[in-house]
Amino acid sequence: MSRKPKLTYFNGRGRMESVRWLLAAAGVEFEEEFLETREQYQKLIKDGALLFDQVPLVEIDGMKMVQTRAILSYIAAKYNLYGKDLKERALIDMYVEGTADLMGMIITFAFTPPKERNLALIIERATTRYFPVYEKVLKDHGQQFLVGNQFSWADVQLLEAILMAEECKPDILSPFPQLQAFKGRLSNIPTIKKFLQPGSQRKPPADDKLIAQMKKIFNI
Repeated sequence: MSRKPKLTYFNGRGRMESVRWLLAAAGVEFEEEFLETREQYQKLIKDGALLFDQVPLVEIDGMKMVQTRAILSYIAAKYNLYGKDLKERALIDMYVEGTADLMGMIITFAFTPPKERNLALIIERATTRYFPVYEKVLKDHGQQFLVGNQFSWADVQLLEAILMAEECKPDILSPFPQLQAFKGRLSNIPTIKKFLQPGSQRKPPADDKLIAQMKKIFNI
């Protein structure tokens, strides 16, 4: 029996949350080790576990993988969530990068000094730059999923981005009927439905306590 993937990161979303989402969507159980002290982090570096002295770290199939995009690409390919050919992979990559840009804005919001936070900009970008693209894709091809009418990494990450955006503005999907329907479909896929239940390994938004802990761990 193969060992479960092991995820090493702090007990929060950050760059690891999309990894948790993708594994959960694929129905893959995983273990987590949470960084709670700077000493833990420094030991990983000393032991050579972090190729670029950075987390996330995912131990899978005998590898110690770092760099979020590389981790996600590997998981997507391994569990048949990465399209059937190069063209589909290219589309998935484009859609994933778009949602990653939006989620990056939301993730960094909590770490921005209060006087510099701009929630309105996040909402504006979501509703004028990013969500209209996915709304149009779904409307134009009339299919259930973004690429090839097959459940993929792009779908998983779009749902993650939608839910994060709704935490910023609960009615943010009001102008987007296709995305509303998409959210409903995806949320009822059994593996995702399970991940959305209380008590799962899904993490809440960062709070002041977590931010302070992260700053201490990474000496920032």
